[in-house]
Amino acid sequence: MSRLATQAAHAPDQAESTHADIIYPGATPFVLVHLICFTAIFWTGVTMEAVVIGIVLYWVRMIGVTGGYHRYFSHRSYKTSRAGQLFIAALAQSSAQRGALWWAAMHRHHHQYSDLANDTHSPRHHGFLYAHFGWIFAKKNAEPDYESVADLMEYPELVWMNKHQYVVPAILGFVVWLVAGWSGLVAGFLWSTMICWHCTFFINSLAHVHGTQRYVTGDDSRNNWWLAVLTCGEGWHNNHHAYQSSTRQGFRWYQVDFTYYVLKAVSWTGLIWDLRAPPADVVNNERKLGRLVVEKVARQVADTYSPDGVAAQVRSAWENSQMWPDVQAWARSAGAQAAAKLATVPLPELPTAQDIRQRAAEKFRVPEVSLDEVSERARILLIQAVSSRILGEEHAAA
Repeated sequence: MSRLATQAAHAPDQAESTHADIIYPGATPFVLVHLICFTAIFWTGVTMEAVVIGIVLYWVRMIGVTGGYHRYFSHRSYKTSRAGQLFIAALAQSSAQRGALWWAAMHRHHHQYSDLANDTHSPRHHGFLYAHFGWIFAKKNAEPDYESVADLMEYPELVWMNKHQYVVPAILGFVVWLVAGWSGLVAGFLWSTMICWHCTFFINSLAHVHGTQRYVTGDDSRNNWWLAVLTCGEGWHNNHHAYQSSTRQGFRWYQVDFTYYVLKAVSWTGLIWDLRAPPADVVNNERKLGRLVVEKVARQVADTYSPDGVAAQVRSAWENSQMWPDVQAWARSAGAQAAAKLATVPLPELPTAQDIRQRAAEKFRVPEVSLDEVSERARILLIQAVSSRILGEEHAAA
């Protein structure tokens, strides 16, 4: 059985256990920050100085997260020196989103299993609120698979910062307090921290629910222009899933990507270099779908049919015919052999390749992309499922 098939087979168990290990005490700092933010209303007040500090800190730290944690540490979409890497890590970590190693490990896991049952934060499988922020407080996510970031683990300074995740934001908060007092700390530093958190989380939640899909990626990633504005370009999320190693996520000139503009400007100074761009065939939707994407998309299309219902129709129409013993014999074959045999038989009860192709086109609505390979694979998956139902009915009857 393929890895994707194995994941699909165990999806219900994994989905049911998603919420079983929430550590509510681990949510204390997150909850406290939200509660302390309200003190600006009845205690510290909101000064103009605090507002300016908050606006500046939001945009600077958002670029640190998007250009640092995401595009550099998670995807290595450009290069820099070791000193530059340390600066980028510190800037991103000032957002209080844990360390670069943790952030990159969690994000690489997300891309490996995007919108499968074991995706860390998939709204499809775990619900919107869990995908938005609940996953952070699950025990299993406290220590991710650091083997996935072995390229980063070789830097002791990054390991130290990852272990001492609150040092940098604490220093920044102290400096803000010295400059602007309690109003600056609460309304400037903490408000912008909280807003930066949730706008980052929107990419995990809203960007997999609302928006458009220009590219067939096998997951629920969406392009959302207003999220792109709030997150300095991260809202072009479907673009990103189509070509993850691109520094630029706004593939078209009109897709505003402020993080990329900043990184491009910095590259002119020589502090960063080798910014990766999406190939023309990717941007124009001309690249052939990869094997894993075909498998994921085909399974989604096949899942829109009821194999139990189709199997019942096949049995009802054929069990009294001369062909029924042959159909039963083919169903007893291995999955691929059964599919190959049944695919050659004109069974009106089975969707035709054209039917499945039409359903795939309606589901994904990306006319530039050929879904023939997807449709063929989806039909094989459906026939395999129908064959197993027929065989299961025989065993039950026996």
